[in-house]
Amino acid sequence: MGSFRIFAWWFIVGSTMALSVIMLQGGIREVLQAQGPLWEVKLAELLTAIAGGGLLSGSIALILNRIKKP
Repeated sequence: MGSFRIFAWWFIVGSTMALSVIMLQGGIREVLQAQGPLWEVKLAELLTAIAGGGLLSGSIALILNRIKKP
């Protein structure tokens, strides 16, 4: 249960950080100004980037937690 908590916490933190970077770069504005339906390409790109940021940070946190334990 402890590993799941660590992963979940850092997944949320990593996803939020990825979303903030995307917002700073203007990615949200591009999605809102897109001419076609949102669910086609741009929204999928955003969701995979956000999920990727969460998975990366969660995985790194689990690895570092594993190394820290004796």
